[in-house]
Amino acid sequence: MDLGLKDKAYIVTGATRGLGLASARELAADGARVLISGRTRQAVDTAVAELETFGTARGLVADNASPDTPERLIAEARQHFGRLDGILISVGGPQAGPVETTPEDAWRGAFESVFLGALRLARATAAALPDGGAIGFVLSSSVRQPIPGLGISNGLRPGLAMAAKALADELGPRGIRVLGLLPGRIDTDRVRELDGLAPDPDAARAQANATIPLRRYGTPEEFGKVAAFLLSPAASYLTGVMVPVDGGALRTL
Repeated sequence: MDLGLKDKAYIVTGATRGLGLASARELAADGARVLISGRTRQAVDTAVAELETFGTARGLVADNASPDTPERLIAEARQHFGRLDGILISVGGPQAGPVETTPEDAWRGAFESVFLGALRLARATAAALPDGGAIGFVLSSSVRQPIPGLGISNGLRPGLAMAAKALADELGPRGIRVLGLLPGRIDTDRVRELDGLAPDPDAARAQANATIPLRRYGTPEEFGKVAAFLLSPAASYLTGVMVPVDGGALRTL
């Protein structure tokens, strides 16, 4: 299937590892030109070197929480690609811990990066996108049901999903699509770190597998392919949706 990505240009934030990198890889492999961001030069350069084996990629050191990040990313994409067709807003997961005991400064810091930083990126990109553009948010299955031990994610992700849904209504008349992805147990460094917090990580993983109808964790590549499709012209009539990529683990419709 031709996704229509050839020579399109996309920004993918938080793309030096995990779900962001997997998504950028699939976009590049299908012919898109990709600008990725990350917080350290070494991580960005390493990711760009990998992506360039699939297609055209550039990198910029940037933090989603910084107010000047959206303008820097948009200017970089326009300068080097001459256009911008969409963005996938991915950010590292917030600090783990229950709602009751997670300190207030952790909530405040996560709000700046996970919520406000993501919203700032989406709003700035919306102003720069043409008809047919797309804005994607990498969220979490915590949008639909709480994940034990991830109080901050349970608190912030649903609010950001609803803001994305509202933004889809606002931008739809301009032909710009907005959507979210809800990863479940995808086998990334982040998920392995969370499993490692359990007294018996192997048992925790086995227990998690038992709750997934497909009885396994997803791969980053499986997530990346869904992200590439949703951002592509092939998904031109999808907007305002929150798409689970979770092997059927969510018990909601």
